[in-house]
Amino acid sequence: MAGLINKLSATIPDELIELRSLRTTFQRRRGDILAYFDHPRTSNGPTEALNGRLEHLRGIALGFRNRSNYLIRSLLHAGGMDRLLQPYL
Repeated sequence: MAGLINKLSATIPDELIELRSLRTTFQRRRGDILAYFDHPRTSNGPTEALNGRLEHLRGIALGFRNRSNYLIRSLLHAGGMDRLLQPYL
């Protein structure tokens, strides 16, 4: 993939506006693109799942004024306090 990015950088003429934009995007995101190939089968799915839960909580907890209560409710909703609530299981 690094060879393809280098080849695109060297061979695309500036008159082709769409391909020039693609070339610029590849050059700007080069590290991210190559990281995908360095770490196969990785996903941000678990992070997105937790974010979805917290967004849902934010939608149903619009009345919280105390930040500590909101944090505790967030941990309860996301399952982060299971070990604190039931330490002997």
